[in-house]
Amino acid sequence: MRDLKQIVKAYDVRGVVPEQWDETLSRAFGAAFVRVTDAQAIVVGHDMRPSSPGLTRAFAEGAAAQGADVVEIGLCSTDQLYFASGKLDLPGAMFTASHNPAQYNGIKLCRAGASPVGEDTGLVEIRELVESWTAADGAVSIPAAADGVTPGRITQQDELRPYADHLRGLVDLTGIRPLKVAVDAGNGMGGHTVPSVFEGLPLEVVPMYFELDGTFPNHEANPLDPKNLVDLQAKVREVGADIGLAFDGDADRCFVVDERGEPVSPSAITALVAVRELAKAKAEGEAEPTIIHNLITSWTVPEVVHAHGGKTVRTRVGHSFIKQEMARTNAVFGGEHSAHYYFRDFWRADTGMLAAMHVLAALGGQQGTLSALVAEYDRYAPPARSTAPWTTRRRAPPPSVPPTVTCPA
Repeated sequence: MRDLKQIVKAYDVRGVVPEQWDETLSRAFGAAFVRVTDAQAIVVGHDMRPSSPGLTRAFAEGAAAQGADVVEIGLCSTDQLYFASGKLDLPGAMFTASHNPAQYNGIKLCRAGASPVGEDTGLVEIRELVESWTAADGAVSIPAAADGVTPGRITQQDELRPYADHLRGLVDLTGIRPLKVAVDAGNGMGGHTVPSVFEGLPLEVVPMYFELDGTFPNHEANPLDPKNLVDLQAKVREVGADIGLAFDGDADRCFVVDERGEPVSPSAITALVAVRELAKAKAEGEAEPTIIHNLITSWTVPEVVHAHGGKTVRTRVGHSFIKQEMARTNAVFGGEHSAHYYFRDFWRADTGMLAAMHVLAALGGQQGTLSALVAEYDRYAPPARSTAPWTTRRRAPPPSVPPTVTCPA
């Protein structure tokens, strides 16, 4: 019998296909997801990995057999799936292993409105249900739906254009100065979403590795590892780009490179976007908006937030934990050191694309360089032995920083 605890993590399912999980288990996960959430309908999408279409369809069949209608949106980024969950007000399942190697795949689950499903919000129950259907020899037997339950319908729906339009409605880039933008999609889903989101804007896009290929022939789709930024850094210098953007495999994270080819710390991006979101919230009458940051972001973040009239709440790493804390505090924005950025206006979900658009808006709204723009938000040097140039040393907060609230465990 497979040990499902090895693949069901704190806030997702993730493992090697087919050794650790396969379409049979995916079908069981689909059935269990519907039973635990009591969903009448769900939405599913997937990335470009070779195993993704089969796993997604098996999950859809398992869900439909339990009576739920299933909307398949096909190829999508993770934040596009969250958009569909929010727009359609349906629970969702995204099939991706993000930045992991090609032999991996996984599922990110959410309830209606992109509300997270993690170990404290249903994922353990889903795992235990699938375990109860799995025999010692690994055979899976899913109980039939209750008497009188009619199998659900599986339909297809394209949500790429509505997703792009929604983002463009949140950050208006039509009036910025022209920018040359180098974009490394890493053969991941950024190659699918960037053309639609940036189409017709004053952006000269220099595309890199936009071909969807889940074998990742050029480099791992993990910009958190500095070696995977090398090509983008070289391209920015070669073409004289104003900015470089690197997306991970499922395009929910975005890393930024300045005009010199130097990486910009996600903490600096968090601070920059926080300032913009604070200004928006204050303009709408919010007296002291809240910003979420995780435990290992730079002290720059609370410094900047407090200087701009906001308050900060510090939380543990992980998207389901941060989304829960954003809901509890009604935070307008949250950022992690790993370049996950969360927006209240995006159902509190993480979207690297929206963060990138905020940076482009800030850069294109003035005449200076990106390195000059972010200098105010990148106050602390990384540790001398750090392999990641954006990693900042945690220390006692400077005397000027008011206390940051730490969320309950």
